[in-house]
Amino acid sequence: MSRLQETDLYPPVKAFLEGQGYAVKSEISNCDVVAVRGEEDPVIVELKTAFTLPLVLQGIRRQTVTDHVYLAFAIQTGRPAATVWRRHARDVLKLCRMLGLGLMTVRMAAEGPSSIEIHLDPAPYQPRKNKRRRGMLLQEFHRRVGDPNQGGATKQPVMTAYRQDALRCAAFLQRGGASRAVVVKTQTGVIRAPQILQKDHYGWFQRVARGTYALTPNGERALDTYADVVAMLE
Repeated sequence: MSRLQETDLYPPVKAFLEGQGYAVKSEISNCDVVAVRGEEDPVIVELKTAFTLPLVLQGIRRQTVTDHVYLAFAIQTGRPAATVWRRHARDVLKLCRMLGLGLMTVRMAAEGPSSIEIHLDPAPYQPRKNKRRRGMLLQEFHRRVGDPNQGGATKQPVMTAYRQDALRCAAFLQRGGASRAVVVKTQTGVIRAPQILQKDHYGWFQRVARGTYALTPNGERALDTYADVVAMLE
């Protein structure tokens, strides 16, 4: 099979739209495909041999003309582009949905007619808000003391409100020695101190008796590592 061209997608897309009752013409005002049906708003289809960023950008530009914009790309069995589509279809659909773009694929056949599949119609994006995640975000924001992280940093642990509370507990145990969890809670003001000590996510604490905890060598090192944060918390 010769190398696929964008023009190879036009005949099956044109035939598909004409089957829906549209009059179809190509290369109208830089649009790959324009379809008109009666007094309805025009439909624009942009063509590419694979799903690419230029295809997305073309679609966005066409949204200044009409709300009915589709991106169309080819799927050739056994070709790498087809594998990419199978692997990332969910993300591609989510991106198009967020941008209000429609999506269709053209399955190219070596022999016989090619087939069109509509995966998504253009529509305004209305994301469903996750109230639980919003609450968790605001809770973390208000619990965290100061702004100890650098936005965009990926190679160091994030200083969360939970880690700050754990440091409060560690600092108290360093000063006062092994203590009961309820005492740590009362003296530090960390409401979740018993859970922090019991779960010991960071390896900073060890239980030395029922309900009583002491600081581990890892906890000592953490207090040195985060000395600036500990000073801010006091």
